[in-house]
Order: sequence, then C-alpha cells, then structure tokens
Amino acid sequence: MKLWLFALVALALVGLGLAGRFAPRLRVGPLAWAAAWAAAIWVLLEWGFVVPVPRSVVLIYLGILVLALLIYLTADRERFERAKRPAVAFLTERRFLPWLVAVALLIPALVVVDIWFAATAPPTPPAFGRTVHPAPPDQIVVHDTAVNLVTVQNPYRALERTDPEAFREHVARGRVVYYENCFFCHGDLLAGAGMFAHGLAPIPTNFQDSGNIPQLQESFLFWRIAKGGPGLPPDGGPWDSAMPAWEQFLTEEEMWDVILFLYDFTGYHPRARHETIVEE
Repeated sequence: MKLWLFALVALALVGLGLAGRFAPRLRVGPLAWAAAWAAAIWVLLEWGFVVPVPRSVVLIYLGILVLALLIYLTADRERFERAKRPAVAFLTERRFLPWLVAVALLIPALVVVDIWFAATAPPTPPAFGRTVHPAPPDQIVVHDTAVNLVTVQNPYRALERTDPEAFREHVARGRVVYYENCFFCHGDLLAGAGMFAHGLAPIPTNFQDSGNIPQLQESFLFWRIAKGGPGLPPDGGPWDSAMPAWEQFLTEEEMWDVILFLYDFTGYHPRARHETIVEE
C-alpha cells in the first residue's frame, strides 16, 4: 500500500471530523461525513495499492461500505433526520432545481464516458510478469508425507497396461472427484468455462488446450492440485489464483485419480520424463 496516500486520506477524514465537531458553522453533517468516507475508501482502493485492485473487487468493497454507512445513518433517529434533511432539500426546493437538472444529465453522461474509455483503452501489461506454468519445487509435503516431484509417478498409471479394469475404476472415481469439486471453475467439458470462471482473473486452466496438460508431467499436476494458488512460487502470482489447496479436502488417491480422469477425458497423455517441450 502507498503509505503517503493512506496518511493523506486519514488526515482528511480526521480533519473533516474535527471540523464537524468543533466548527458547527461549517455544517459538516452526517451525510457529508458518510460521503467523505465513501470517497476516501474509493481513492485508497483505486490508487492506494502498488498492484492495481480489480474493478470487481473495488465494487464489492464499495458496496459493503455503502451498506455499512446506510446502517450507521439510519441506526439513530436524530442522525437520520440530520442526514436526510439536505438530500430532501436538494430534491424538493426550487432553488436547487438547476443543480438537480445538472446532476440528472451528468450521471448518464459519466456512464457513457466510462464505457467509451473502457472500450477504447489500450491493452496494458500486467503489474508483474506471471509464469503460467512455473517451475515446481523438487519436493513437497502432502498429508505429512514428503513427495519427491522429480521421481514420483502416478501410482495408478501402470494399471492402464497391467489391469485395464482397475484403471477404469480409478478414472471413474476421478470423474466423481472432478464433478464434485472442480467443474464449477474448469467447466463441464474441462475447457476452463465453468459457472464461476467469468469472475476469476486469470481464468481457470483449459485442459482441452494442447498447450497445457500434454506438456506437463503428472507430478506437476499433483503439485498444482495439492498446493493450489497458495502454493505457487512468486513468479506464478499466488495472489492471482483462486485455486484452493486441495490437499485440505482430498486424499492423495483422489488427487491421482482426478489426474487420470483429466487425461482420459481430453484424450491427451502426460509428458514422459525423457521428453522435452519443443518451442514453436
């Protein structure tokens, strides 16, 4: 957070509060105080952080703040009367008619301007470089067990050759795990188009994309599923991933099973250890 901006906003709010308390002639009523709080929080959310806050998050926090301010203003009868008095006067008294017309015209004009700027804004680079598939660590701990990601293999992959029936059972269990936990974000068809995908940035992984799981070893997927967004290294942008650490909800077998299902459903095969990724 930019501390200088935080300090400036805090001083402005304190100054407004002192003015309303010790200088009644300034007529700093509860409505002006509430408006100042809303404006101050908006300024902090928009410009107070080094990494830009997504607009959806800004709107969520502002909505919560406005609701809290409305509760504060209406909790006391005298405070509510003092708060609504200038608003009622602005809407009903003839001397404010030109200003009321100006506001009525200004609101749709601002909406149009905002839409125009959003539609014509040039693409901007991210606040930091994010690696889609960051390098995994050599070892992780899952359920108090050390897992060497360099050497670990999916313990049920060999069943595809040695016991196809048992292999299909693991794939079927992986399908259940996926549709009970993962499809909300990754979608029915594993294409990253789940019902919650529109609210996430970056969007969930599209497993149907040939540039994703065919280029990865199963140990990489096990790491990503087990540790989720909180387990990403800095170059993966941990704060920017909504994926939970599934080790808190799934067993190791369930995580390996869902990996089998991902490859089976998409028709891809995991990258073998001796293979290298060819850059186009």
